[in-house]
Amino acid sequence: MSRTIGQLAKAAGINVETVRFYERKGLIDQPLKPATGYRQYSDNILQRIHFIKHSQELGFTLSEIAVLLKLNDTPCNKVQLLAENKRDAVQKKIADLKRLEKALQRLLNQCEHNRDKSCCPIIDALQP
Repeated sequence: MSRTIGQLAKAAGINVETVRFYERKGLIDQPLKPATGYRQYSDNILQRIHFIKHSQELGFTLSEIAVLLKLNDTPCNKVQLLAENKRDAVQKKIADLKRLEKALQRLLNQCEHNRDKSCCPIIDALQP
């Protein structure tokens, strides 16, 4: 099925400017414009946009998605390596957030048990 850019954007749940942005970034191909009428976008382009959006939901950046799209015809181990690197980065962020959560909880506990209302343990901890 062929669609105009507006129909494509609607089917993909994005706006027309996002379609144009993806074209400029080389993530999707821009169809040739016929002498009369509008460019027609194929189902393949719609599928590619769905791939891009789903990859973003999984935390991949547009740069990483571009690499994934290029790796489409390459051995799976290269794609796997990229996914493993992304997973490792996510695990590091989770560990960092857990450390931050514990530090904030310690400060909140100090605040709850603070009898001296003239000073705040949280402010004291943040001072150099």
